[in-house]
Amino acid sequence: MNPTSPASLVPASLLVLALAGASLFVGVSSVSLQGLIDGGSAGKAAQVLLISRLPRTLALILAGMGMAVAGMIMQMLARNRFVEPSTVGTVESATFGTLLVTFFAPNAPVAVKMLVAAGCALAGTALFLRILRAIPLRSVLMVPLVGIMLGGVIGATTAFFAYRFDLLQSIGAWTTGDFSIVLRGRYELLWGAAALTLLAYIAADRFTVAGMGQEFTTNLGLNHRRVVTLGLVIVATVTAAVVVTVGVVPFLGLIVPNVVSMLMGDNMRRSLPWVALLGAGFVLACDILGRLIIHPYEIPIGTVMGVIGAIFFLYLLLRRNARVA
Repeated sequence: MNPTSPASLVPASLLVLALAGASLFVGVSSVSLQGLIDGGSAGKAAQVLLISRLPRTLALILAGMGMAVAGMIMQMLARNRFVEPSTVGTVESATFGTLLVTFFAPNAPVAVKMLVAAGCALAGTALFLRILRAIPLRSVLMVPLVGIMLGGVIGATTAFFAYRFDLLQSIGAWTTGDFSIVLRGRYELLWGAAALTLLAYIAADRFTVAGMGQEFTTNLGLNHRRVVTLGLVIVATVTAAVVVTVGVVPFLGLIVPNVVSMLMGDNMRRSLPWVALLGAGFVLACDILGRLIIHPYEIPIGTVMGVIGAIFFLYLLLRRNARVA
């Protein structure tokens, strides 16, 4: 089957649904179809399913779709395949924003934390793009290096203030993606990330054009600055929603868009549904793996994806070096 045809999305969708179904029944507490039938809606299995497993599975899907699409937008805007929110300072900026809210308004609603984190993430991402424009004749590998250095500076600043005000443990919780904390009523911000993912699909053609450069975009009658601003707002808000809700999910926006690009090219409208589906499926698979490796204990998904993402990042670097050679 041609991977670019809409019909080819059906098997991928069924795979994601299968992983979502498996996620509902994997964990420390025993949840089975027989237990649900025997216990009814008031049974323990039904309560675990409705309060914990279902919200967790929905959060995995929404976060996976949102972060994968955010990574794709980031790669389009930076015109570089080695960048994503966790390699350009966006995640570190969102964490810094969360620290600010925790320090100045510890009792603020979660929505306020997300807005402040989104504002900081937007500022950090814009600073990254501004630095890139100031670097003449930058190489492809220089771009993620700049982003990692910027993220390191922001992260070190966050750690310094967290240490001074005894908030290092909170920072550790934010920087390690962990969906085990998701319960009903504590993940609904991620529906906003889903809405922004839909907005990204609507504006996909504009992002594709913007990825070809400012001059080309202007010649086609589009306002390059507005398109870039829209993309940055989507990336920053999605990243902030995920960081505030479950912590950092690293390398997702790097792995999935690159895999899809290898198969389908750089047309964002055609490849974005695939990026969203594979992002959700990849996060579900990593989370299930983390629950099974040392069962009944659990490895946070941030650790699992950090290992897999680092290996894939090295593969991309070596693959590019082999082409150059």
